[in-house]
Amino acid sequence: MAKKEEAKEVPETAPEVVEETPAEETVTEDHYAKAGKKSKKHQEEVKAEEERQARKVEKAAEPEKKAGPKPVTRSRLERRGKNYRKVSEKIEKNKAYSLEEAVKLAIETSPVKFDATLEMHFRLGVDPRQADQNIRATVTLPAGTGKDTKVAVFAPLDLAKAAKTAGADIAEDEEFTKRLDKEQLDFDVLISTPQYMPKLGKYARLLGPKGLMPNPKAGTVTTDIEKAVKEAKAGKIEYRVDKQAIIHVGLGKISFGADKLMENINAFIDSLKSQKPASIKGQFVKSVYISTTMGPSILVENIYN
Repeated sequence: MAKKEEAKEVPETAPEVVEETPAEETVTEDHYAKAGKKSKKHQEEVKAEEERQARKVEKAAEPEKKAGPKPVTRSRLERRGKNYRKVSEKIEKNKAYSLEEAVKLAIETSPVKFDATLEMHFRLGVDPRQADQNIRATVTLPAGTGKDTKVAVFAPLDLAKAAKTAGADIAEDEEFTKRLDKEQLDFDVLISTPQYMPKLGKYARLLGPKGLMPNPKAGTVTTDIEKAVKEAKAGKIEYRVDKQAIIHVGLGKISFGADKLMENINAFIDSLKSQKPASIKGQFVKSVYISTTMGPSILVENIYN
């Protein structure tokens, strides 16, 4: 007989499975989303807004502070020095003086102890953005500028020697570029020949902002080096209109006296009149002011008819 299979013992009831729950459950964004509740970020934003509104209410409940006394604003003249205020009393406000009167008054009202420069400021009716109205020219002042102009020449060796004879302070060939490499700009005017201009191209960012880059309109790019040096030494100046359509120019020292200053002024005015663009139909010179270094300005009658 086959052996009877032994019956397997089966428990009457299956044991219960007990899930262990952690003491603290970490609540995540997913938990809020699955539970159909607003996100944790949203609840934080609501809480921050409630706190802001509460601070706003508290601030509104505070007693209003009384404003202090209004600060006293002094005029520009009152903020000037004692010497400036004293000499400015000689000038009548909003009065336009004749050119001769303005020059004499400018000399009398110089507030500084050193030999000041006489300056003129011309406001023009031009648009500097237009190529034909961007005025730039040169003029030789009969009485000179009153300061020693240091002239540098960058030209072939034979022309450099001639420039040195004509009075140039620096006159070199290829050696001149070594000065520029070291950023030695110990000169007021730089004159070059046309064939040497390409060699100055890489120094444009060094020379340009200081107004030292040679330019044909200024007469500093030329083959007649000797003439250019003599003119620069004799008192040749360059002037140009700025972005505000104003020309600022120094026309000598007050130690020159009224007569020599008038010679320089008349030479400059004749040069400026010759630069009037053909496209200007209205008034060319709108206003003119004269002043000295650190001195008060004087309105001049219309000098252009």
